Amino acid sequence: MACFVTPLLNLLVFALLLLAVLPSRAAPVEATDARGRTIRLAQPAQRIVTLAPNLTELVYAAAAGDRLAGVARFSDYPPEARKLPVVSDAVMFDLERMLVLRADLVLAWDSGTPPEAITRIERAGLPVFVAAAAKLEDIALNLDAVARLAGTAAAAKPQQQRFTTALAALRARRHAGTPPRVFYEIWDRPLMTVNNRHLIGEIIALCGGVNVFGGERQLTPEVSREALVASRPDLVLGGTSADKPQDFAARWRALPPPMNGWPAHHVTADLIQRPTPRIIDGAREVCTRIDAVRDGDR
Repeated sequence: MACFVTPLLNLLVFALLLLAVLPSRAAPVEATDARGRTIRLAQPAQRIVTLAPNLTELVYAAAAGDRLAGVARFSDYPPEARKLPVVSDAVMFDLERMLVLRADLVLAWDSGTPPEAITRIERAGLPVFVAAAAKLEDIALNLDAVARLAGTAAAAKPQQQRFTTALAALRARRHAGTPPRVFYEIWDRPLMTVNNRHLIGEIIALCGGVNVFGGERQLTPEVSREALVASRPDLVLGGTSADKPQDFAARWRALPPPMNGWPAHHVTADLIQRPTPRIIDGAREVCTRIDAVRDGDR
C-alpha cells in the first residue's frame, strides 16, 4: 500500500505547483452606462481609450492609469497622461489608431462624443462605455464603473470614499444671511454661462449662492450684456484654462459701468469644468468666494 502513496503524493504536489504557475483566468466584469446599457467584458480591460480629458483623469482616479492605451487631446492630468497617444479631440476620433492600439474598452462622454461616433466605434467591434454626470454624486458612480470595468475596484475605493466624504461635508455646510447673486462665466466671446442643471450651477447652490441665469433652458446659454446688467449679480466668477487670475479680473475692470464695479474672481477651470474627483477643489474655490461676499469682504 505504501508503495502507491508516495507516487500519488508526488502527483498531487506537482499538480498544485502547476496551478500556482499557470495564469488564472480573470472573471468577467460589467457596468451599466449612461444609456442604460450594460457593458460586459470577458475580463477586466487592459487597453483603455478615452474620448474626453475628464475621462482620462477618471481612469487614473480609478487606479487604472497603467491600462490607458490612448487618450483625448488636452488630457493633461496627471502629467503622465500627456505622454500617451492622442486618438480624439472635440471634432474627430481616429478609429484606425484605436484598432492599432488594440483597445479593449472605449470611454465616451455623453454630452461630448457624437452618437454617430459611438455607433461607428461599436460597429468596429470595440465596446463603448458612455459616462455622464447630471449631478455631483454621478462622479462617484462613474469612478466606480470605470474601476469595475478595469478590475481595480478595491484600489479605487479609497479615492471614491474621499470624494463622497468631501462632498457630504460641503452639503452639510449651513449658510446664514442673504444668498449672494452669482454670475458664472464659462466663455467671454460670446458671453456664456450655465443654468442650474449644470454641475457648476449645482455647486453655486451648494455654496449658498444664487445662479442669476439658473432658470435658463439651455445648459450653457449665451447672454447679452444687457441681460447681465439686469440680472444684478453680487459676484462674477469663472474663466477658461487660458485665463490667468489677474487677467480675468482686469478684463472685468475694463468693462463699462456697472459691470466694472462687480467683484470678479477667476476659478481654476479644470477643477470646476471637468467632472472628476478634483471638482471638490473647484467647489471649495467657489464656496470661498461666495462666503467672502456674504461676509461683506469682497
